[in-house]
Amino acid sequence: RELYPERRSRVVVLSDVGYAHAMGELEQHLRPEYPNVIFSSVVCGEPGPALPGEVRHLGRRFVVEAPAGLQDCAMFYVGAEGLALSSFMLTWNHCPFSSFDPATGCGRRETFNVNRALMRRLYLVERARDARVVGILVGTLGVAGYLDVLQHLRELLRRAGKRSYTLAVGKPNPAKLANFPEVDVFVLVACAQNSLLDSSDFYRPVVTPYELELACNPAREWTGNYLTDFRDLLPGACAHVELPAAADAEDAIPDVSLITGELRAARLSDPPALSTVLACRDQTRAVAEISPAASFLESRSWQGLDQQLGKTPIAKAVQGRRGIAIAYEDEGREEA
Repeated sequence: RELYPERRSRVVVLSDVGYAHAMGELEQHLRPEYPNVIFSSVVCGEPGPALPGEVRHLGRRFVVEAPAGLQDCAMFYVGAEGLALSSFMLTWNHCPFSSFDPATGCGRRETFNVNRALMRRLYLVERARDARVVGILVGTLGVAGYLDVLQHLRELLRRAGKRSYTLAVGKPNPAKLANFPEVDVFVLVACAQNSLLDSSDFYRPVVTPYELELACNPAREWTGNYLTDFRDLLPGACAHVELPAAADAEDAIPDVSLITGELRAARLSDPPALSTVLACRDQTRAVAEISPAASFLESRSWQGLDQQLGKTPIAKAVQGRRGIAIAYEDEGREEA
C-alpha cells in the first residue's frame, strides 16, 4: 500500500524461490484490493506450450494482458537483495522495481542504478572484443543444452580468430581462475540466475555467453534487452542470430578498441585449412604456435627450474647435515 497507492496499478509480483510457497496466500490477500496484480510462478520441469501473452524468464512465468506488455507494468520482488534481483532488474530494465524482504519486514523502492550496471557489463563486452585467449567455464552440468552452447561458443571463438580453453572448475572463485594467467577473459556457462557474476575481485573478467556474442558476432547488435539464459542464443531459439559469412580482408571494417586504442579486425574469417604435407620443424616453435599457454610461458622471464643438463660436474655422494633445521648436530651451540 505504501509503494503502490494506486489500486489500479499493474504490478507483477516476483519472489525468491524460498518464498514461492507463500505466494498463493499473498495473492488471496492482494487480489480483492489490487485487481490488476499479476503473480508469477516457478517453472518446474519441462514447460508446456506458451499461452498468449505469457512471459517465461529466469525460471518464472506469468501472463501479461496489458496492451503494451511489460512496458505498462511495475515489478514487486519478495526476497532479499541478491543475484536474483539483479538479474531481474537487468533483464527488465525499463520497469520500475520495488522489493520486500520478509526477513527484515521492510519494503523499499529499488535504487539500484541499472544504467551503471549496464555500463559495467558493456565494458566487459569491450574487454571480450580485445581478448585473444578465452576460457570457457563449465558452471553447470544439469541445465539442458549446455553441451550445445559449449559447441556454439567454440565455433564462435574459432570464427572470430580467438583461442579457447574449456575449463570445469566447479564454483568459480578468484583463487581458481588466477591459475590461468594466459587467459584474457572467461565466459561462464551456468543457469540463468548464476551466470551474472560480479568479477570485480577476479584477476580476469568473467562475462556471460550473451556478452561474448555481442563481442564476437557482428550480426548481433545491442537492443537494450539483456539476456541471461544461454538457451536463448542457440539455433531455433527466440534470440538466435546466425553468424554472417566470412568477409574478405578488403571488405573488413577497421575497428578501434575503446580500451587500448589499437586497431583490430571486426570480421569473422574461415579457419585455415589443415595441411596434410609432412614437414620437419622445431618442436618448441610448433608447440608455441599451437598452444596459447606455451606462447605465454615463452614471454615470461622465469619459466621454472632449469635442469642444467650436462653442465653440473660429477661428484661422489657425501654425507649431509644431520638433525633438524633449528639445530644441526655439526653446528656449535652458543652457551647461555
